[in-house]
Amino acid sequence: MAKILNISADNVEELALIGKALSSTVRIEILKLLYYYSLNVNEISEKLNIHQSTAGKHVKVLEQAGLINTELQPGTRGSMKLCSRKHDIVNIKLKGEPLDLKEPIYIDMPIGAFVDCNVYPTCGLASASNYIGPEDQIKSFYLPERINAKLIWTSRGYLEYRFPNLLPPGKKATQLEISAELCSEAPNYRHDWPSDITLWINGIDCGTWTCSGDFGDRPGKLNPSWWELGQTQYGLLTTWKIKEDGVYIDENKVANTTISCLNIEKNEFITVRIGNAPDAKYQGGFNIFGDKFGDFEQNLVMRMEY
Repeated sequence: MAKILNISADNVEELALIGKALSSTVRIEILKLLYYYSLNVNEISEKLNIHQSTAGKHVKVLEQAGLINTELQPGTRGSMKLCSRKHDIVNIKLKGEPLDLKEPIYIDMPIGAFVDCNVYPTCGLASASNYIGPEDQIKSFYLPERINAKLIWTSRGYLEYRFPNLLPPGKKATQLEISAELCSEAPNYRHDWPSDITLWINGIDCGTWTCSGDFGDRPGKLNPSWWELGQTQYGLLTTWKIKEDGVYIDENKVANTTISCLNIEKNEFITVRIGNAPDAKYQGGFNIFGDKFGDFEQNLVMRMEY
């Protein structure tokens, strides 16, 4: 797959460095060489018939522009800088974006794609066609097949996910939304079974929603035919919104944590944890529904504006 660098006129300093790097015919020849080979500075100087110190200066400009990778490796006389290609294609967009533009980023995460968990019986996972592993067995949550889960339940604990951070370079997140169909987890089902379900983003508490119960009085609209009555059937679609002035759950402000507190721009991924806090008043567990169970055809959804 081609490695593509996309850059716009909004990234003024980076674009200037790239422009400087591409303004030399020698540096362009170095990029052409590195498309096929990984070479050290001495090898580059020999192939282009230039002095080694000159080759080193050109390599430094390309490195500063982010157009090549360099790595120090042991050589016969000290260390040697090995150079390799970083990009196959550079797309330059000369038109900048309006300063007030708020683009939404939307990611629908399969509920079985959790990277960490802490679960307790009653607990289990179900796909669209069957149970995944034995019920009430924690080891079922580590089966490879868990990625296919469309319904997950636990009497307490949490599930943790990592969303890719698709925020463009130089942009600032202004609002983050997390939505999921959720309910409490009681044996079989019980409508008067409250549970305090908390959302954490990048390890920061983003508010608690209290669900009134575990709902099973009717079939979920999307439930597969093999899923029997007498157990959890559907949940409530719940949305956390972290804005510049605080956290809102279903449009009601619940906390003063702001979007800037989450340090969205600093990491390659965004950690999302859903569960019961250890000191929660109602530790009634939770069910999380995927797009084949319950009433809403979605998984765990993140929406971000910037």
